[in-house]
Amino acid sequence: MRRAGGPPRQGGSAGAIVLALVSALAFGTSGPFAKALLESGWSPSAAVLVRVGGAALVLLPALVVVWRRKRPAQRDSRIVLAYGVIAVAGAQICYFSAVQTLSVGVALLLEYLAPVLLVGLAWARTRTAPGRRTLVGSVVSMVGLVLVLDIGGAVDVDPIGVVWGLGAAVCLSAYFLLSAKVSDDLPPVLLAGGGLAVGSVAIGLLGVLGVLPLHASTASVELMGRTTSWVVPVVVLVLISSVLAYMTGIVAAGRLGSRVASFVGLTEVLFAVLAAWLLLGQLPVAIQLLGGLCIMAGVALVHGDPDSGADALTAPNGAPTAEPQPASPLVG
Repeated sequence: MRRAGGPPRQGGSAGAIVLALVSALAFGTSGPFAKALLESGWSPSAAVLVRVGGAALVLLPALVVVWRRKRPAQRDSRIVLAYGVIAVAGAQICYFSAVQTLSVGVALLLEYLAPVLLVGLAWARTRTAPGRRTLVGSVVSMVGLVLVLDIGGAVDVDPIGVVWGLGAAVCLSAYFLLSAKVSDDLPPVLLAGGGLAVGSVAIGLLGVLGVLPLHASTASVELMGRTTSWVVPVVVLVLISSVLAYMTGIVAAGRLGSRVASFVGLTEVLFAVLAAWLLLGQLPVAIQLLGGLCIMAGVALVHGDPDSGADALTAPNGAPTAEPQPASPLVG
């Protein structure tokens, strides 16, 4: 749920890029640590609840202070509610469910197809073909998807996991659409903290009603080939993958502007694959790595094309915006 509103600030771009890389690295660690919990008996929804609920509690003091100073408009409040349900609860449950049966890298690559989905939606709604660069990027991403899934190859890709991964991409697409509707004067802490709080409540209620399975375990987890306490991944998910990732991402996006921050945010996939390799010994095969590079190249082409057509979905009255608002959400 990182959000980049307005033009980039002058100066300090090198430091801002470092912060953006730190944020991408922090977000990228969520998959491997969540995978460790899932393999020890946790349900995806329980892992998400601990992550977002813990982060919401950490941010609660700052959220209360900012809320007292500047309460959001009614329209922004409704959007924060939608954020909490879709970008926090929905996206993370889909992603964590995907990593339950897929490798961390494959699950995240599926989620990062969201910009391509937006291009297709914009094309269908406006009946206007996107620019050539966007078309090339979309085709390259689709080729990459086929390679990542390695259909008929040596890797057995679980179809249910693929559905969950694509579900995360749909939630990420919805996040992009919602982001452009948030007014620029909404404090980022309210957007992040409020969304985390709403997501926690939503998951908790669905768990109490029996819609989502909420079961955890105190069994030890396996990380880097060693057995360690379940507390370790929980602390990392809350403090590193959520709080640190949010705060550094918000600051970086505000200084860099959304387009540059979006490009830097693509490194999250690389960091996630590296973290999964180091922590879980999990590395995609060569053809999947090639497919991942194709997806990233295609998404970069779409992101960098001002004629992508996707901006028309988020601009008032369908008029294209000069710069898309979101950088990327907390989904990974």
